[in-house]
Amino acid sequence: MELAIYNIKGEDTGRKAQLNDEVFAIDANEHAVYLDVKQYLANQRQGTHKSKERSEVSGSTRKLHKQKGGGGSRIGDINSPVLVGGGRVFGPRPRDYRFKLNKKLKQLARKSALTIKAQDNQIIIVEDFTLDAPKTKDFVNITKNLKVEGKRLLLVLADQNKNVYLSARNVPETKIMTASDINTYAVLNNKAIILTESSLDVINQL
Repeated sequence: MELAIYNIKGEDTGRKAQLNDEVFAIDANEHAVYLDVKQYLANQRQGTHKSKERSEVSGSTRKLHKQKGGGGSRIGDINSPVLVGGGRVFGPRPRDYRFKLNKKLKQLARKSALTIKAQDNQIIIVEDFTLDAPKTKDFVNITKNLKVEGKRLLLVLADQNKNVYLSARNVPETKIMTASDINTYAVLNNKAIILTESSLDVINQL
């Protein structure tokens, strides 16, 4: 698969970028994508949720009334879950939501996600660029030139670039990543992907 290479002015340079068919044109495996996204989101959960059970609620443990003879239902102490202010039955407890997936499955999911984006024509290749100083306006102008302004955007660089990162961090729904750090969720959770030439060289080897 070949895509045109643009500069940051949005102009076609006349050159073509070769996308590795083993990365961008495979038979997408939707179940692998589902599992990888599920794992990514599960790993983001803190798992610190907790509610108090009857043994943890602050209240007297005195039996409210005798077991029999009162004509009412039997009841224990004021911490009973059936009473207002009592403990919670089977409430959430702190837990770890993380789970493991095989490396090959995660690799398949990542390639499937890139294939889906390539088929939807949501990938743009640009020449390697840098910014002289951190300036949000300069980055916004780049998105305008490439006709992706206002879209949920993922910019993939070959290496860390402080000025580009600082220029883009205040732009809504824009994420900057290096090619070695991209994951299935990041690829799918956008409407446009901008790949620099050198980052494409890295991704082609995934």
